Amino acid sequence: MLSLRKSQERGYADHGWLKSYHSFSFANYYDAEHLGWGNLLVINEDRIAAGTGFGTHGHRDMEIISYVLSGELAHKDSMGNVKGIPPGDVQRMSAGTGVRHSEFNHADGQTTHFLQIWIQPSQLGIQPGYEQKTIPAASKRGALALVASPDGAFDSVSMNADARLYAGLFDGAEEASLTLNAERKAYVHLIRGELEVNGQQLVGGDALKMAGETRISLQKGRDAEVLVFDLAA
Repeated sequence: MLSLRKSQERGYADHGWLKSYHSFSFANYYDAEHLGWGNLLVINEDRIAAGTGFGTHGHRDMEIISYVLSGELAHKDSMGNVKGIPPGDVQRMSAGTGVRHSEFNHADGQTTHFLQIWIQPSQLGIQPGYEQKTIPAASKRGALALVASPDGAFDSVSMNADARLYAGLFDGAEEASLTLNAERKAYVHLIRGELEVNGQQLVGGDALKMAGETRISLQKGRDAEVLVFDLAA
């Protein structure tokens, strides 16, 4: 089963300092047909204006991944982490029993553009944790690089969730494929550009829900950056 969701069908919120597209129901945006997919609950495409950000707030029992596209995200949390997250880095925060954090754009005259992803944890009540790694563009060029996984395989960030997240860059003749377990679900989110996924044409912001499939095939990219999720059903 393949289900294409176009970029413009996502929820949208404009708070002035924050402009956000919601792939799934979030905050004041509710869509009964898009409450999540498998254990993937949130993909928010956020743009934070210069000198603004999310003040200190709390989370618990959630795996939260930040994937920065441009600008830089300043992170500070109750675990003692004070970090800058530049493009190319993947950050994972396990909220567990509870964590408080803030996220700001301290740059002058530059918008921070990033994806915030929430995945349901495999185990509740764990000790909160933090991990951040640089994923070189070369490892994503014409390939699907594993960037987050339950076991930290291939130098990915590790997370307390039955899911694997891959990132890839595709242009021209570059192509890649990924074998799937038909009993699981998959989700493809095209960040930018154009890409053909299992015969479906996607443009930036589009997504493809997949169930009962055994393979993802990516080809005919045009300046494409893509995220692929292998998810628990």
